[in-house]
Amino acid sequence: VRPQTVLLVFLSIVPQQCFGQIIGGRKADAHSRPYMAYLEIKNGRNTTACGGFLIRPDAVLSALKKKAEINENVQCISIAKENERVRVGDLCTVSGWGWTSKAGDMSDVLMEVALKVQYAEICEQLSNNFQCQSMICVGDEEEEKATYKGDSGGPLVCNKKAHGIVSHGYEDCLFPEIFTRISHFEPWIQKQLKRFSRKAIPCFPFSD
Repeated sequence: VRPQTVLLVFLSIVPQQCFGQIIGGRKADAHSRPYMAYLEIKNGRNTTACGGFLIRPDAVLSALKKKAEINENVQCISIAKENERVRVGDLCTVSGWGWTSKAGDMSDVLMEVALKVQYAEICEQLSNNFQCQSMICVGDEEEEKATYKGDSGGPLVCNKKAHGIVSHGYEDCLFPEIFTRISHFEPWIQKQLKRFSRKAIPCFPFSD
């Protein structure tokens, strides 16, 4: 799936496909990631599951028909501003449901994993389509931890803000992985959100 397609899914155009899940991670503490959303997308007889994250009470991967009720267990997460960038070596977290191994083992609980921001050159060596301005190169050099099938759309959280969106990897390799860079699209994201509501909606940005 193309990285920009994933971003459009996040911004409430029609969801297409879901990839990515947690391998080598651990079970997330209950209610420790109150911004996470689990989505089941039906297309005819087919149902695809993937994750998302709440950035406003009425906006997740796609605009919700009903606003989420914000409380201590359901909260929004702030997104990176246009001028905010993660740095190489930053350790970030990704959460999700789905495959926990290449064999297809599924998880019925939210899992999380810590992944490191990598040099862009690592991803550029594997793909001519890597775009540094709109993508982030991330991963575990030991290939023991990764996102995998089932959790496209989940957030890469660094310093309590969502900086990236799970996008794709390379064939069956667990390293490196590509995430959509939220800060590059932040002005457009804000513009799209204003189309749904002209007034500010109170939200309580998540913090550890």
